[in-house]
Amino acid sequence: MPLNREQIAQRISEEVQDGFTVNLGIGIPTLVANYIPTNKTVMLQSENGLLGMGAFPLAGTEDADLINAGKQTVTAVKGASFFSSADSFAMIRGGHIDLTVLGAMEVDQEGSIANWMVPGKMIKGMGGAMDLVAGAKNVIVAMQHTDKEGNSKLRTKCTLPLTGVRCIKKIVSDFGVIEITPEGFVLLEYAPDMTAEQVLKATEGQMRIHPACKKMVFN
Repeated sequence: MPLNREQIAQRISEEVQDGFTVNLGIGIPTLVANYIPTNKTVMLQSENGLLGMGAFPLAGTEDADLINAGKQTVTAVKGASFFSSADSFAMIRGGHIDLTVLGAMEVDQEGSIANWMVPGKMIKGMGGAMDLVAGAKNVIVAMQHTDKEGNSKLRTKCTLPLTGVRCIKKIVSDFGVIEITPEGFVLLEYAPDMTAEQVLKATEGQMRIHPACKKMVFN
């Protein structure tokens, strides 16, 4: 069985290092905030103008004025600051974000990402993804490995309009953890109820299994 959304977020939280400034995209990435260990000092940045975003609030404690870029209610940690969208994007474009976690419709074996539109369908806007993939020091993608028809979303070449070119370093999909190298996808870890060979078979792009590839473990 593939990973659920919470497990994907939990695994990505392991990539967050002490002292990082991190931007979390809409969807699965927002859940990462709930799994960052309390012994790490991490400042979560939201592109609508918040540095110091905390976990989601408990039911009944929500503040409708305190939201993330996805318009979900959030909390603010001690030392948080609020500012304009212009200042927020100055942080992103200025290279001050250590890590961004984004969702994606497709990622290809060269590390290019498509996550902002499907031709012919309604477009809500490109958001800050194009700035984040260009300005953040590291970019990790949280995504489903295949679509509803079972087609791979880890492509040889993206077919949808690109958000960024050769900018993705790592993917955590519902099938496993994949690194992107000059030689293509490299499988580092696979979902507990799957095998490395199943992940390989479900991937369109060129992929090899790392010699130290291991099964993922969750508490």
